[in-house]
Amino acid sequence: MFKTLFLCLVSLSLMAEDIIGFWKSVDENSGKNRCMVAVYENKGIRYGRIIGTYDDNGHIKDSIYKPKERAPGIVGNPFYCGLDLIWGLELYGMDLYKGKIVDPEKGNIYNSELWIQGDNLVVRGKLLFFGRSQEWVPATDADFSKTFKKPDVSKFVPSIPQVK
Repeated sequence: MFKTLFLCLVSLSLMAEDIIGFWKSVDENSGKNRCMVAVYENKGIRYGRIIGTYDDNGHIKDSIYKPKERAPGIVGNPFYCGLDLIWGLELYGMDLYKGKIVDPEKGNIYNSELWIQGDNLVVRGKLLFFGRSQEWVPATDADFSKTFKKPDVSKFVPSIPQVK
């Protein structure tokens, strides 16, 4: 009996849709890409790191390879690109990941919930009972180029931002 129950639980955990991958956040008003985030795993925990930001024409303007713009709400004003804006994501239930997310401009930290809906990643920031959700679309191989290569996320070391 116990062995059967254990095998069922293991099977269910393997069926959970994983959020690891490359995702593009999209501005709700303009419909334009804002940034690309790599969701990666380190020691069983998931993190989301900004690896690139877009200009108004949909081209990468800033990247982890040549970062330019800085996050004013984070201690030390680090570059946006290379910043872990989501951290501590752990699986709750079948397909919901919970952790923390930061607004790097204002320096506010929120509870976060992430899950796959269709092909997209839903990212929800919450403060108490109030929250806001965004749908991020999957990045494709066409989103990477000779000047903006897909990074090896296995080499990422998490760095939790400190807010001002």
